[in-house]
Amino acid sequence: MNYASIENISKTFGERVIFENLSFGINEGQKIGLIAKNGTGKTSLLKILSGDDTPDKGEVNYRKSIKVAFLPQEPNLNKELTIEETIFASENEVLRVINQYEKALKNPEDQEAFQKAFDLMEAKQAWDFETTYKQILFQLKLEDLNKQVKYLSGGQKKRLALATVLLDKPDLLILDEPTNHLDLEMIEWLESFFKKENFTIFMVTHDRYFLERVCNEIIELEDGILYNYKGNYSYYLDKKEARIEVEKTNTDKAKQLYKKELDWMRKQPKARTTKSKSRIDDFSEIKEKASKRRNDHVVQLEINMERMGNKVVELHSISKSYEGKNLFEKFNYNFQPGERLGIIGKNGTGKSTFLNTLTGSIKPDSGKIVIGETIKFGYYTQKGIETKQGQKVIDIIREFGDYIPLKKGKQISAQQLLERFLFDRKKQYDFVEKLSGGERKRLYLCTVLIQNPNFLILDEPTNDLDIVTLNVLENFLLDFPGCLLVVSHDRYFMDKIVDHLFVFRGKGVIEDFPGNYSDFRTYEESTPNEVADKKESKSKNDWKSPTTDNQKLSYNEQKEYKKLEREIAKFEKEKEKLQQEFLKDLNEEEIKNKSIELQKITNAIEEKTEKWFELSAKMEE
Repeated sequence: MNYASIENISKTFGERVIFENLSFGINEGQKIGLIAKNGTGKTSLLKILSGDDTPDKGEVNYRKSIKVAFLPQEPNLNKELTIEETIFASENEVLRVINQYEKALKNPEDQEAFQKAFDLMEAKQAWDFETTYKQILFQLKLEDLNKQVKYLSGGQKKRLALATVLLDKPDLLILDEPTNHLDLEMIEWLESFFKKENFTIFMVTHDRYFLERVCNEIIELEDGILYNYKGNYSYYLDKKEARIEVEKTNTDKAKQLYKKELDWMRKQPKARTTKSKSRIDDFSEIKEKASKRRNDHVVQLEINMERMGNKVVELHSISKSYEGKNLFEKFNYNFQPGERLGIIGKNGTGKSTFLNTLTGSIKPDSGKIVIGETIKFGYYTQKGIETKQGQKVIDIIREFGDYIPLKKGKQISAQQLLERFLFDRKKQYDFVEKLSGGERKRLYLCTVLIQNPNFLILDEPTNDLDIVTLNVLENFLLDFPGCLLVVSHDRYFMDKIVDHLFVFRGKGVIEDFPGNYSDFRTYEESTPNEVADKKESKSKNDWKSPTTDNQKLSYNEQKEYKKLEREIAKFEKEKEKLQQEFLKDLNEEEIKNKSIELQKITNAIEEKTEKWFELSAKMEE
């Protein structure tokens, strides 16, 4: 059943064309994820679909009686209302039915009105509404129903807005970054909820695991064209790669034809026959196809970072409490050069406070932090960037630096860095106030990176960034040679970037886990409940793998074991990809170079596999 038809819609802001002539449909049962770069109109499109805005051209037609609900990125809630009052102030149809029934009770002589109200209560199952909304609020960890909205955190406000939307039971649910400001527990609850509930969904999210596990269709908006993929995120990646290969082949063919036609055009035939005129008309189209190129950036940088000494950052029994709440207590840790560490935990457990304490903007209640003389922090906070009126994108970045030094005497300029993070030369001279929220975050990220830190701290860097930018950022961070400390609710991002975790358990406990996020979830799910209940009382030194209780590995060996597994898998994929290259038509020099590369990868696999077997044997002793 078709719920909505979007026909040839366009949107502009001033002279800027956001998108034009977009057409697609939304059918019952579809869970669609929209993927596009920041600044290409994702939020504008969602607002048009929800009725909060109108297109300049085209139209959106909904099936009659379809109920649509919209969850924006930043909920608009009355700050003076309590959580419970917010539920009753919403435009929920069940609340109108309850109100109609209460009015009918006050006029018992009107039997017809009473019967109608009673039947509506039955039809909408309104008798259990109080139980239903309390259950959802409690599942979303909003137990204090009398707490005013103005005292809620950003995550709590998002959950309250989500509760009001879910209680309305819409036919079509439109979501703009639904996982922003939610902690991992809430994201996984919402993921599970959407998988089992029969909602039709159209959403924008940067959370790739969420797209993978919830969506059954992906729509990508690229260069003004919509591409449909009838599957989840993994399916989209496979099919997009195949599409790009076809486009590349077609472009190569067009280039060959373009050379041939260019030769013909240069001869400037005197006889302008109908056939030759037609051929001239076709030439411009061939030229356009031949000159088409993808604007994909793969970041591969050998950064000449300032040298790190042996002393990086040492934490000696640091403790911090806030309003009587113990965030971390007597925590010890020595950071090593090149560490890639992620921080996870529920909202309110002190993750951002820990980062601010580490960088010196907040002092610990007790304990000492020793920072190495060569350490230069780069700190990306959730606050974002402060700009002045009339500043251009390139002016902002140059305030912090003109270039990043690379090895072998090379460098990457401020302009080149901006280009790598998807600000083309024209965009670099736009005024900052014209940028979208995601583009501002991307610019802020560039201001941190241009300072060439050797200890990079990122507090929720993935919020408001599109998937295209996330891929660029991930490639940059994989090349980053310094220390990396990341707080993020993006599970895909964490799995790709970090190799061990600080798990903030609450009540002052920080647990050091030797693995990425997926490793941690596997560990959590395999741990018996009675053991899990005791976790809050454990210190980081008490950690043991549930599957290797008798193992002889030290903590560093456990880290190395996990790292080896990932590296071997990575090299195996590279080997397989390289072997496929030999099936192409290669010249002698290419065959020689690829053979050398293949031998290097094979040697690396053998070396790492041998070490992996050594550690495996030690575990079994």
